[in-house]
Parts: sequence; structure tokens; C-alpha cells
Amino acid sequence: MKTIAQQLGVTDFPFDIRDGRGRLIYREFKRGSWAKYKFDSEGREVYYQSSSSFWVKREYDDNGSEIYFETSNGLIKDNRPKPKAEPMTIEIDGKKYKLTQI
Repeated sequence: MKTIAQQLGVTDFPFDIRDGRGRLIYREFKRGSWAKYKFDSEGREVYYQSSSSFWVKREYDDNGSEIYFETSNGLIKDNRPKPKAEPMTIEIDGKKYKLTQI
């Protein structure tokens, strides 16, 4: 399968494609390797993929802080807010007890 630059007959490298906001979304090198980038509505990189099959996913909170990071080789950093668990109640001999964490 031909790369984008090969299909277009490009000879000047690196070959870049930018979105309407000027952000780099694709870069290709002379020997055919490439990288793709995706951004959220705030311009933060949320996805990266290379021709070597390596990828990175990111998520951000409302303040722009990275709260999730994952790579194709298994590295995960998850600082997303966790939902609060509802307190559990058990019943023993007709009497209900609320379980609490120590």
C-alpha cells in the first residue's frame, strides 16, 4: 500500500499535512514512515499513531490537565475521577447493616 506522499509523488520531506487550525495531523518521512495526530476541540493531542504500529491515547479534564494516558505497549496512567461507590447494606437475621470501608 502506498503512503500519501507516494500517491502524490512528493519528493520534499518531511511531508506534513495540517488541519484548518494549523495543527500537524500527518507527517511522512523520506523512507515512508509516518505519524498521525488527532486533537480535541481545545487543541490538545488525544491520539498519536506511527507507521510502526505504536500509538498513544490521552484524555484531559476541564482544566486541561492530562487525566488518562495509554500506549500500545501497555503503559497506562489513569487519574480519571472514579465514581463514588454506593454504601453496601447486608441483612443478617432480619437486621440491616451498612458496610463501611476502614
